[in-house]
Amino acid sequence: MSLNRFQKHVQTIIDGSLEGIVDSLSEHAPELKQAMRYALLSGGKRMRPLLVFATGEMLDVPEHDLTVIAGAIECVHAYSLVHDDLPAMDNDAMRRGKPTCHIAFNEATAILAGDALQTMAFELLASQPLSGSSEPQRIALIRQLARASGYAGMCGGQAMDLSATNQQISLEQLTDLHRKKTGALLEAAVQMPALCGVTTNEQIILSLADYSRALGLAFQVQDDILDVVGDSDVLGKPQGSDQALNKSTFPAILGLEGAQAYLNKLHQQALQALHGLPYNTEILRSLAEYVANRDH
Repeated sequence: MSLNRFQKHVQTIIDGSLEGIVDSLSEHAPELKQAMRYALLSGGKRMRPLLVFATGEMLDVPEHDLTVIAGAIECVHAYSLVHDDLPAMDNDAMRRGKPTCHIAFNEATAILAGDALQTMAFELLASQPLSGSSEPQRIALIRQLARASGYAGMCGGQAMDLSATNQQISLEQLTDLHRKKTGALLEAAVQMPALCGVTTNEQIILSLADYSRALGLAFQVQDDILDVVGDSDVLGKPQGSDQALNKSTFPAILGLEGAQAYLNKLHQQALQALHGLPYNTEILRSLAEYVANRDH
């Protein structure tokens, strides 16, 4: 299956699942429910679910288990975007070509929508049925997502990013920042389904961890490059927003050509990590290619 067809296949599954979950909520807080739906179903690449399904299908993890894992990760991702866009954080008015959640609703509702989406992620992992092979990994899945989302991962990275604004930091510090802020959740999207693979061993998990680590950082490097050279209409947000906020970025430290060279290096590291795995890694390889060459 081509990456384009695979993406549409995964998007249909995840959008349908998330829509059903939100629609099943009671109506005691209708505006909050509408804001949650807006944040979850306003488009996007579904990059994390793509990684979940590409890894999980390669390892013969049942589709229902992958849907639960991907849905939980996407709830965390959606909450993080809602909160990142708030006036106290990045103060963005557009996301994916649409008004951000606090603009479409209001700031208080956006904060609550993010809070509710975050807790929904763990409710899904804790309560949704899993197959016999994945059920023993339920606590490990919750632990993995919590670690990737919290102080050791995304939230800690976001705090580092805020502290680095208007500051000069080293490449090592910027790399550590983004391994947490952006990379941790992308890594979880590979590592969580790997936990459920009945044929995986320690070496396979280590190789997939190396792949996801390189891919997660490459995703952020390309984000930074697109903020310099991208088209606002294609990006779905203002080009140059990082520069306007005086944020630390890879092009700012390495120069544009240096950042592109670093991106190519990470791309090759991701592909090398897949070399020798006893599976069909075509989709994972295509995802690495997509990350390195995407325009939005």
